[in-house]
Formats: sequence, structure tokens, C-alpha cells
Amino acid sequence: MAIMLGMLTVFYAIVIYILYATQRNEKPSFTEYSVGGRSYGPWFVAMSYVNSWWPGAVFIAFFGIAAGAGVFAFYGLAYSSLGVAMMYFMATRAWRWGARHNLRSQPDLLEMRFDSRAVKVIASLIGVISLFPWVVLGMQALGQLFEVASEGRWSLTTALMVGLAVIVIRQFWTVKMGMRGLIMTDVFQGVVAYVFAAAVCLFMLSGFGGSPISFSTLASLPEQMLRVPGDGDGYGFLYLFSLIFTGVIGSLCWPTSFQRIYTASGVRAVKSGTIRTVLLSGVFYSLLMLLAMAAAVLPGVADAPQNGWFTLMEQYGGTWMLGLAVTMVFAASMGHIDGSVQVCGLQIANDIIRSEKRPLSDAKLTLVAKSSMAVFMAAAALVAYLTFDMARLQLLAQISYQGIVQLAVPLFLGIFWRGGNKYGAISGMSVGFLTAVAFTWFYPDDIAGLGSLTGGVVALGINLVVYLVVSAVTGISKAERERVDALFVEAAQPTAVAVPTVTV
Repeated sequence: MAIMLGMLTVFYAIVIYILYATQRNEKPSFTEYSVGGRSYGPWFVAMSYVNSWWPGAVFIAFFGIAAGAGVFAFYGLAYSSLGVAMMYFMATRAWRWGARHNLRSQPDLLEMRFDSRAVKVIASLIGVISLFPWVVLGMQALGQLFEVASEGRWSLTTALMVGLAVIVIRQFWTVKMGMRGLIMTDVFQGVVAYVFAAAVCLFMLSGFGGSPISFSTLASLPEQMLRVPGDGDGYGFLYLFSLIFTGVIGSLCWPTSFQRIYTASGVRAVKSGTIRTVLLSGVFYSLLMLLAMAAAVLPGVADAPQNGWFTLMEQYGGTWMLGLAVTMVFAASMGHIDGSVQVCGLQIANDIIRSEKRPLSDAKLTLVAKSSMAVFMAAAALVAYLTFDMARLQLLAQISYQGIVQLAVPLFLGIFWRGGNKYGAISGMSVGFLTAVAFTWFYPDDIAGLGSLTGGVVALGINLVVYLVVSAVTGISKAERERVDALFVEAAQPTAVAVPTVTV
């Protein structure tokens, strides 16, 4: 217990030291606070993106899926790689519009494209509501992590309270420094969580150090672990497609992902960062899933796949290796929660509170963002405590994922197509989100009568139809068409922004 808690303490102290050493004395503008002054190079962008994408749950839930169900778990690699790759193609227009119009968030871009505050507010609400359950789940994962680190001597309630206290203290720096406070630690946290984990997986699969499993173990997996849903079981033929399709679309709709575009120093930094993200994610996730599948043959892992990562690490290297495994999950969890809280605070202040009737100075915007983060964190902490033993909390996470993809229609069509208007965007998002919530509540997994399509995919189709029909019926004025034409013309022209570049 002392060894594992000591390793967590050392890791935590290094994170705090990085934050303390990189903080700035001068008062930041809101652009500096919200997007780090658009000054970061490709490695910062990549590590920040990876931290916001892979939560600590990847070592628990996804590891458990791979250890229990086999190759099905690789659907996560498929949608992550495709989704992040799409960011490459969005980078030019999104970044240039962001730099020219001082955009700070995804809803900012939607407001500019459709010239509508209502579009911005609805998009921001969908983003904040959809992220909230993930912060709750992240905090609960921290509680489970500290239960393992205490070797079961702490009760679940005690472990949860310690986890909450640790992340609340960490959030002091996120609230104080804004995006800079995230990005400056994302590199260190990412190295510990994903680079170290990939190295450990590779060592074990190579049979290094007396590993109980290796690549050769994969050859002896039972046949059922090589099948995917829809291949002779109770799921329809569209189930796997729905999961991957929703993941690809959702990866570009999460506010945490999209904001990485605005922290970059230029289009080249976004695209280079995207390529690095795909490589980092692909190597890390592939090795982790292969390790989990190989570990499925071990009795301890087979009995409890969700705890398989910790069980395997302890069998491999004893207490020290288990301590490293716990630290990796801690690093991933902290990075994901940090990113979610920061972007939600930003959107509440910038997109929901601020308006033409309620203009706010940079100082007041920053104050509102800080206050919003604190309230968001407190609410998430309270819900995490009250719902720790709730059996169907995972349903909220599923609903949030099916809900966030409803931003895709106005976002993608708005960036790449000059058609459509604000009435179509407002109607489509509203109908799509409410439909997704209703479908996912009654069919939390799949809709058997529709070939196992998920509720979010069905709602997305309805969203698209509503967007096109309402836009066609309400039409586009000459002035609006000329405004949108001008936006697309300026997106084709390079933009120079005078900012200090942090290149790694």
C-alpha cells in the first residue's frame, strides 16, 4: 500500500511542479486563457488530443471488453483512427476561421457560420450536457483506482473521497491557468499513461522478464473471441457499423477534441499533430488490446476482466508493477477530467453567459469561466458520490455519446457545404438530440427491429432530414448567401497570426 500510494504521490507532485513552474505572472487575456494564445506545436496538440480522448476507463472497461469478448474491442481502434484522421481534413477551414474571427470554441464556429446565437447556445448546451456524465464516471474510476492502491483497506466511500479530493486540488490549477494549465502537463501525463503503457505491453507480449503471456498466446484463443457482434449471435448486422459510425462522427463532435484545433499555432501544427495522434493512439490501443486478449487465458483475468489490467500487472511484476499500472490509470483519468472540465467552463462562459445584451470584458469572462468550472466540478463530484452504486449509470454515458453526434449535421455540412441555414441547424440539432435521448433510454444498446442500429444513428438520420427540409422550406436570403460565400473565400486564403509559438 505504501509503495503504490508513494508512486502516486511522486507522480502528482511532478504534475503540480510543472504547473507551478509554467504559470505566468501577468493576467492572461481570455484568448490566452481559453485556447493558450493559439501558440502550440504539433506534439503539444497531439498529446493534448490523446489525453482528452483516452480516459482511464480504457484500462478498465475496454481492457475488460478485450479480455472478455476478444477482437470486438478493436472497434475502438477503428473509430478512433478514422475520426482523428477526419480532423486532418477539417483543420484548414476550422483553424483559419478561428484565427480570423477569434473563435474560442466549437459553438463559436457554428454561430459564425449560421449567424445565429441560438445555434451557438444549443450546440454548447448539448456539448456540456453530454460531457457531464463522463466527468462523473471519471471521478468514480478514480475511486476504484484508490481502492486498488490501498490494497482494499479503504472502503469504496473513502477511496472515492480521496479521488475526489485529489482531482479537486488538481483543478485549482486548471481553473487558474486555463488551457495552458492543461497542455503543459498533458505531455508528461501522456508519456506516463500511454507511452509507458505501450512499452510495458510490448515487453510482456515479447515474453520479456518472465511474462506469463506473449504474442504466441494469441494463437490459442478460443474461437468465440475471434467473432464480432452480428456474427451468429443475438445482434443484427448493423450493430458493429453503428458503433464505429457513431464513434467516428462523435470523435469530431466532442468539444474537447475540436478545441485542440484552436490551441495550435497554425494549420500545419493541427495536421502534424493529427498524424502524431493517430500514431500514438494506434500503437498504444493496439498493444493494450492484444495484451488483454492474450491475458484472457489467465484464471485471475478471466474471472474478472474489468480488473484484468491490475491483476495482470501484479502477476507480472508484483507491487511495484501494480503501482506503475495504477499510476498510468491515474494519469489518463486526470488528463481526461481536466480537459472536460476546462472546455465546459469555457463554453458556459463564452457561449451561454456572454451575449450582445450581456457583453463581458476578458477579465469578467475569465472570472465566469473559473466560477463555471468550480460549479461544474462540485456538481460532478456530488453526483459521483450519490450514484457510485447506481447500476445503470453507464446508460447516461451511452446517451451522452448518442447525443453528442447530433452536432455533426450543422458542423460538417456547415464547414464543407454552403447550403443550409440557422433554422435548419436549430431544428435538426434539437429534434436529433431529444430523439437520441428517447431512443437510447428505451433501447440503451440497440434497436433489434432495425438490424441493431443504435438510437443515436437513427436520430442522426432524422436530424439530417429535418436540417435539409427546414432549410429548403425557409430558404436563404441573398445577403446570407453572400455572407457565407465570403466566409468560404477567406477560408481558402492563408492566415498569419502573431502569437508566440511553443513547438515541441
